[in-house]
Amino acid sequence: MSATRRQPFSFSLADSLLAEVAGIPQRLLHFDVDAICRAYEAIKPVASRLGIAPPAPRLAGFAYPHLAALGATIRFTDFEPNVVPLLRSAEEIDHLREPDDYLAADLIRERLRLLGELKKRHPNAGNWIGHEMEGPVTTAALLLGQEFFTLPYLDPERAHRLLGFCVKSALNYAAAITEHFGGTIQPGPKWIPDDFAGMFPAPVFREFVAPYWNAVYEGLKATRRGVHSELLRVEHLPFLQELHIEEFDPGADQYLTPELLRAHCPVRFQCTIESWHIRELTCKELQAMYRRLASTEPFLISFSMDRLVDEPKVVALLQVARELAGQSG
Repeated sequence: MSATRRQPFSFSLADSLLAEVAGIPQRLLHFDVDAICRAYEAIKPVASRLGIAPPAPRLAGFAYPHLAALGATIRFTDFEPNVVPLLRSAEEIDHLREPDDYLAADLIRERLRLLGELKKRHPNAGNWIGHEMEGPVTTAALLLGQEFFTLPYLDPERAHRLLGFCVKSALNYAAAITEHFGGTIQPGPKWIPDDFAGMFPAPVFREFVAPYWNAVYEGLKATRRGVHSELLRVEHLPFLQELHIEEFDPGADQYLTPELLRAHCPVRFQCTIESWHIRELTCKELQAMYRRLASTEPFLISFSMDRLVDEPKVVALLQVARELAGQSG
């Protein structure tokens, strides 16, 4: 990292931390407005100690509204929600139909009701019930289960049919929820999260991933394209440039180190310090890790605080992050 370059970073407070400081099960942050309000009030002293603005109240993070709108069952635990596959076999792909009303599913209606109640108490809560969509491959895998990963080889026609449905329905859900809040999909920077896309090697990726990513970006009117995907390899990186993607977040990708990304990634990339890094490393080790990541010149380094016990380590990370971002002194 050059002496004059400033390293941007992002920092957030995780839902697990909100639940801990409020003394409540994390699941309640999805379904209990009283619990949500208590948690966001309880987090204010932590935010103050860390020198950040307290976060605005919102429903807990939720990646699967589109799948819920299609009729999938979502199981909520005290950790991450998970999806029960909607399809029992590949043959059922032939009978997939879009819902007449994307906002009619019980879970969507409940989250909209909860948001309305939350906004009465906190008008700054924002119009958000969860992410608009997962990427096409991840959506297909969640709808069908593990069988989807062999489908392009065994039944490519049905694989294409399912991926096409995933794109069309995701865009229609995005349009419906945006319209519900009084807007329309507008041109602007857009991101796709598609963690399972890297399951396919480059030749299969070219046929069964790239065109569907492109269709999502076009449907969302993306003027700047970004993607989050955690299983890509070096062989996939040229597709980022081919698809005019400008920013890549590899998350916890086990195949792409920051050094490999610096050497091979044709677009700007992000680095993340994961929760297990913070749990397992010392303050000094975390600061050294942050400086090593910064030396590869990512466009962003992100990290979050998941547990109260990690506060000293997060303070150490924030110290070096602010220093390298030019915010100290």
